[in-house]
Amino acid sequence: MPELPEVEVVKKSLIKKVRNLIIKSVKINDGKLRYKIEKKQTIKIVGLKIKNILRRSKFLLFFLNKDVVILAHLGMTGKFFFINKKNIKYKTSFYYDVNKTKDQKHDHIIFNLSKNQKLIYNDVRKFGFIKLLDRVNLKNNKHLKNLGPEPLSKKFNFIYFKHYILNRNRAIKDVLMDQKFVSGLGNIYVNEILFFSKIKPTRNIKDISDDEIKKIVKFTKTTLIKAINLGGSSIKDFSSSSGKKGSFQQHFKVYGKKNEKCPRKNCNSFVSKIVTSNRSSFYCNKCQK
Repeated sequence: MPELPEVEVVKKSLIKKVRNLIIKSVKINDGKLRYKIEKKQTIKIVGLKIKNILRRSKFLLFFLNKDVVILAHLGMTGKFFFINKKNIKYKTSFYYDVNKTKDQKHDHIIFNLSKNQKLIYNDVRKFGFIKLLDRVNLKNNKHLKNLGPEPLSKKFNFIYFKHYILNRNRAIKDVLMDQKFVSGLGNIYVNEILFFSKIKPTRNIKDISDDEIKKIVKFTKTTLIKAINLGGSSIKDFSSSSGKKGSFQQHFKVYGKKNEKCPRKNCNSFVSKIVTSNRSSFYCNKCQK
């Protein structure tokens, strides 16, 4: 599943490619995504300009004129492709590849844009969704209204963290995965953050010290920034077929590294894997306490 850095890179790429373009028409090949979308719903956005694109948590918000907003969530396998006026197809993030033969059957929604260009929503498993909203109702939207602060914002800090966990009884990994606590973190990056913080995923938040809270806040920000920068630096190369350049996946320390040697210097232990809350957790049993 694309997490905050991947969605942030999608946002940046889309801004470069589709901002200020006009939606000329919408073709729905299969509207049966997580929430069904029908042709009659899309009529209201035909003729509107894409004024800006923002990210909130793992959601993308396309702001159109006339106060209309397209809310998109990529689910497990959702992705956007862009086709320019020369009919060249581009991906918009680093976590997937372009495969013209396989992609076509999963191209569910096609936005035909001005200047003979297209934006395609593709989703193999169809867990993602696209909704059309009125901007005035955005704050009360059920997907957005209960989200915690952005992890890269000033609001996600030691004081906020300390106050939130007071008198709570949960594992630290579960708290970091809770979108009401902090928005946008997922399983991959939480594993990495806890490795850098030297904290075991199953540790109870009651036992987390002030210094450890500061470490978690610090490494949350540095890990996400690094992932975004690695992806963002390769936006110009997104048309390449390999999709490897700039991928943060090459820099994972523990995620997916079961039985591999701990990457930390002077540690001779190995990465363990356990399942917590139906999620795979990877950690070093020696370094992380």
